[in-house]
Amino acid sequence: MEQPAGCRNGLVNSRATFVEALRPSTSAQQGASPPALLSADGSVAYRADIDGLRALAIVLVVVYHVWLGRVSGGVDVFLMISAFFLTASFARRMKHGARMRVGTYWLRKFRRLLPAAVVTLLGVLGTAYLLYPPTMWTTIWRQAWASLFYAQNWELAFSEVDYYARAEVVPSALQHFWSLSVQGQVFVLWPLIFLVVAFVARRRRVRAELLLAIVFGVIFAISLAFSIHETTTNQVFAYFDTRTRLWEFAAGSLVALALPFFRAPAALRAGLGWAGLIGIVACGIVIDVQGGFPGYLALWPVLCTAAVIFGGVAPARGGPTALLSSRPLRFLGRDAYALYLVHWPVLITWLIVTEQTSVGVLDGLVIIVVSLVLARLVAAGVENPMRRLPGLDARPLLSGVVIAACIATVAVPLAVWQIAERVRVEAAAAEFANDYPGAAALPFGEGIPVREDVPLLPDPTSIDDEWVALEAECAGSFRPTSPVVARTCAQLTSAGEASGTVVVVGDSHAQQWMGAVLPIAREQGWNVVALLKGGCSFAVDEPPVPGSRDCERWRTAADRYIQRLQPDVVFGMATKTEPGGPGERVLGGLEETVEKLTSTGAEVVLFRDNPRFTEDIFECVVENGADSVLCRADRTDALARWNPARGLAGDAHVVDFSDHLCPDGVCFPVIGNIAVYRDDNHLTHMYSATLAPLLARELAAAGVIGAG
Repeated sequence: MEQPAGCRNGLVNSRATFVEALRPSTSAQQGASPPALLSADGSVAYRADIDGLRALAIVLVVVYHVWLGRVSGGVDVFLMISAFFLTASFARRMKHGARMRVGTYWLRKFRRLLPAAVVTLLGVLGTAYLLYPPTMWTTIWRQAWASLFYAQNWELAFSEVDYYARAEVVPSALQHFWSLSVQGQVFVLWPLIFLVVAFVARRRRVRAELLLAIVFGVIFAISLAFSIHETTTNQVFAYFDTRTRLWEFAAGSLVALALPFFRAPAALRAGLGWAGLIGIVACGIVIDVQGGFPGYLALWPVLCTAAVIFGGVAPARGGPTALLSSRPLRFLGRDAYALYLVHWPVLITWLIVTEQTSVGVLDGLVIIVVSLVLARLVAAGVENPMRRLPGLDARPLLSGVVIAACIATVAVPLAVWQIAERVRVEAAAAEFANDYPGAAALPFGEGIPVREDVPLLPDPTSIDDEWVALEAECAGSFRPTSPVVARTCAQLTSAGEASGTVVVVGDSHAQQWMGAVLPIAREQGWNVVALLKGGCSFAVDEPPVPGSRDCERWRTAADRYIQRLQPDVVFGMATKTEPGGPGERVLGGLEETVEKLTSTGAEVVLFRDNPRFTEDIFECVVENGADSVLCRADRTDALARWNPARGLAGDAHVVDFSDHLCPDGVCFPVIGNIAVYRDDNHLTHMYSATLAPLLARELAAAGVIGAG
């Protein structure tokens, strides 16, 4: 989001944020716009057209979000404009030899940004507590912390490329804070650049404007090249990466430095203005902004914004300045920051409460009206009063107190909420410790009676921890020589002299069965090595899941590693099921894979896959209850009638727990008071662990371990 209307840097006396444009001289009436001039008091002129452009951009953002389900490119306009005014302000200081006062700038800037953001964060937290399903709480908690400290873009970048992150049908209500975070980081970085350039300019006695142009030109070129590369190779991460966005800010800075020297006839300026304005409006329609930005495609809104700024450097008959300076746009512009903050949580909350995935015309109108009202309340009740508090600009330390108070206003209730939930969950688990038999409750398990009316485990706020993982990296003699394998290798080393080494290899479905393997490994004194890559089966001809990178290279290197390691047992997957259907099949190239593994002398144990569903079964249980038929499936609709991998029994031991996942022909979501699934296709660690005694029985029958 762009710099908000109430968050000036304290150096400009005009009423709005975007007043740091350069003022043209009266000779503009002659058809050419000479270098813009600073006013006599050292301030700079107010550009109502850019204020209107900012308002138009927020309108595009809101309309595209609410009705089109697309990204408009308006945020890129905000990013560039914020750098434009930031650079104009500091360039003015450097021109007059004034001190940079970077620390004072930071305190004033974030003192003006934080109050409205804090109110939004508190509103989202309160709404989440009252209306959102508990399965969304951990995401809200994590992103609230990230948003509070301007790191939301990195939180989203890493979670978007995390194969193990839970898929959300509805995005987070705080997702839009990513652009504010990127902007906040630039508000820290850019003043440091000005400080260094000012120092070098004084020491070397060169023009600071020239040095700034060189520095921002280099940033523009390097960041744009990196942005194009990363967008091509990893667009999901690139979209939120600060490094891929720096060139957009550098472009705004270069425009600010070039504007005083811009001369053009009035007709050309009018044409530039209209071309830029039309391009900004059309950007989200013509280009897949969310799927293709911020590589070279983001040049579209950046260049269009530059065209509008250059085109409006002086009034030009027939240009868009009158439209952008019109009262309706200026009216919207006063609440632009607040509107950006509130519209997204309002939209997401509406989708959650109504259980919809899209918005109709009337619903959208309601969402927009509610957002406008809330934005006015936030701007008039929080943003503007905090901006106008007497004495704060003259006493920077008081700004620090305000910043600390804002942080505490969110941090304290957020921390209390998290701690209270943790205490509640631990207390419930302790009180009902003996009432979670899981698979042992089944008649062909141990038949342990199940007590009803006990809290479900795992708790919704703990579901993200239900991946089975080994925390130690492979080291010493277990460390792979291949970097691609080393990144996916973890180990559990026996405390005493190991009785053997086992390897669990494959994708996340192999990983989930470690919950049953690890208790046996500890009992047997095994060293365990996990070679796990999400979406990448170890079977040689099995196509990887879309988004899983370097799968073929990883398989080849992992196979070499296993051949060198010579393990005693290798665990992996035998079949793959399909979501919502019985299309279960043997993994491609499994027989060849088994042959390679058995050639090392290892016993090979393969698991039959579990059912996969078309919806999140854990969320279904949380919303509808463990006994709801909505969260169940008939076994014949989820699995093949017979295990497709049973013919491999001569070379590998195939373990089939289908009866423990779908007893009596029904795939239940909860067994023995433990949720079976953490999402739409993965078992919870808790339930997998309750299958360990049954797995030990299977391994003993196969001679893999001694009969206990």
